[in-house]
Amino acid sequence: MPERQSSRKDAIRNREAVLAAADALFTRRESPEDVTMADVATAAGVGKGTLFRAFGDRAGLLRALYEARLEPIRQAVETGPPPLGPTAPPNDRVPALLDAVLCFKLDNRRLALALEEGGSGSPYRAEHYERWHSLLRAVLGQVPGLTDSDFTAHALLAATRADLVEHLVGEERIPRERMRAQLADFVNRVLASAHCES
Repeated sequence: MPERQSSRKDAIRNREAVLAAADALFTRRESPEDVTMADVATAAGVGKGTLFRAFGDRAGLLRALYEARLEPIRQAVETGPPPLGPTAPPNDRVPALLDAVLCFKLDNRRLALALEEGGSGSPYRAEHYERWHSLLRAVLGQVPGLTDSDFTAHALLAATRADLVEHLVGEERIPRERMRAQLADFVNRVLASAHCES
């Protein structure tokens, strides 16, 4: 029994070391493609076999790191106060949710881009996308006059795709606050049009 507990503690410690090393590498490197599993294993002080056992492959490591960074937002959405939390009115919560997604993508540009483009399958089938879409669809379903919450959730989330965020920041050099204001304006116009139709 003590051996099993010790081995479990080692696995937890190794996982935390790997996530911290991967986090640092993705933050420092210019392109996500510059970070290899060997780089992460070396930086974490573990063997590549440990890395592959814990995360499966590079996409699995990216997903785990993404989820770890997303955890504070998930907690705010699930149990926090308005405007992100579950008690917020839908017309306040929808823009707040999308702003949270956009800010997360801006703060984690390289990681989000690597995950959405990194061969982990369709980004629309990714667990994090399905979770955001499901939540947004449910909140949009509470907006009076809005008749297609499923499509509207997809359309609004498209404005926060990592490749679009990267293009707007990198190519068009749109400042963060302006991008947030533009998204808020767009979301509010979508919500206002639903009210006009009701």
